[in-house]
Amino acid sequence: MLVLSAAAASVKTPIQIAASFSSRFSPLSFSVSPLYSLCLNNRYNSTRAQFATTPLSVSIPARQSRCFSAMTTADETMDAVQRKLMFDDECILVDENDHVVGHENKYNCHLMENIESKNLLHRAFSVFLFNSKYELLLQQRSATKVTFPLVWTNTCCSHPLYRESELIEEKYLGARNAAQRKLLDELGIPAEDVPVDQFLPVGRMLYKAPSDGKWGEHELDYLLFIVRDVKVNPNPDEVADIRYVNQDQLRELLRKADAGEEGLKLSPWFRLVVDNFLYKLWDHVQKGTLEEVADMETIHKLT
Repeated sequence: MLVLSAAAASVKTPIQIAASFSSRFSPLSFSVSPLYSLCLNNRYNSTRAQFATTPLSVSIPARQSRCFSAMTTADETMDAVQRKLMFDDECILVDENDHVVGHENKYNCHLMENIESKNLLHRAFSVFLFNSKYELLLQQRSATKVTFPLVWTNTCCSHPLYRESELIEEKYLGARNAAQRKLLDELGIPAEDVPVDQFLPVGRMLYKAPSDGKWGEHELDYLLFIVRDVKVNPNPDEVADIRYVNQDQLRELLRKADAGEEGLKLSPWFRLVVDNFLYKLWDHVQKGTLEEVADMETIHKLT
């Protein structure tokens, strides 16, 4: 990947070199292999401005062209914070047995076109955080989220990234490291409030769910439970609202969502966990026997 540091600011890129000669050699036709690196390095806006003012004819390989086109669409329709996450975050691609087969950016992983045609499946996690009264912390996703905006869901839902610390398979440490990172990013929960060794992986599920005509999820999801009293300071770019609920309050929330009351909607992965696992696991949380029923051998295919 091409990275332009401050020390190298005086070095001209191929685009800049071409632009400097365009007045004498226009129209100019050439092949630009570093363009994709610039695209992935958040240099798109300056590159697009140069294209708008310089009469260049650029030959770009098909995959790089698709990236450039996708960036154009994303630039016009997405919140800036969410756009950055979509292209910076590299999700871990897995097969249905949870073996790593590659990586891809978050944007491509969540396009329903790719999910359906390429069967892209990525690793994810869902955190269920309970306080000392055994109430479950829920969040409402922000209105700017690309997938499932403003739906209510479990404490935190995201992806381990394709990086060394989050690829660790032993004791599912990669997923637990990612959970700690995202609890801080989304809810402002300090790392010391949620030590990685306090997350208990209790199960895995595989599911597919469309968000709208363009976006969706296809995830192999790790369910991580933790009991901690924490300080919460939600990030408005990620979270619209939070609430703690007991079991009866959650049942009432589900009833309202099913009845269409108050515009309440639940995320599909949260609903799958509620309908298949949550209340039984919650009882074991309260009894202190959760480790006895944890099952990370089975991958529950709920699609």
